[in-house]
Amino acid sequence: MIRFHLKNGEFGWLSNFAPYPISLDGASWPTVEHYYQASKFVGEADLAERIRLCVRPYDAWRLGRVEVARRQSDWDEVKEGVMGRAIRAKFSQHPDLRERLVATGELRLVEHSPSDSYWGDGGDGSGLNRLGEILMQVRSEAAAERSIGRSS
Repeated sequence: MIRFHLKNGEFGWLSNFAPYPISLDGASWPTVEHYYQASKFVGEADLAERIRLCVRPYDAWRLGRVEVARRQSDWDEVKEGVMGRAIRAKFSQHPDLRERLVATGELRLVEHSPSDSYWGDGGDGSGLNRLGEILMQVRSEAAAERSIGRSS
């Protein structure tokens, strides 16, 4: 099992807070976290841009949580798709990270977050670990693509 949290430690590069920019929706985002938080606010271009321009991913996270009243009404239904899209962008746009992800093999990836029982493990393993699950899915897709590329 590989546990990660924020951008610290050996596997901090798995975190949405890790400093790997992504390009999506015609813009460059400093981190996956910036993109994810801004995506909560469809039709709120001013707020999305403020989030995109945050210096630190923590500031983007905080701003995305403070403005809950402005969040799109179907966020709970679309958030996993948004996260998956951003994670796929990160690992497709940074081939070195994709290789590192594939190199984790079949190990379980766990966001070890005591404050998040949805995206993380809740700190005690009782959480849903949806971020870890999405990362493992992206890893599986990347490994399959690499296998197909080798057999061609």
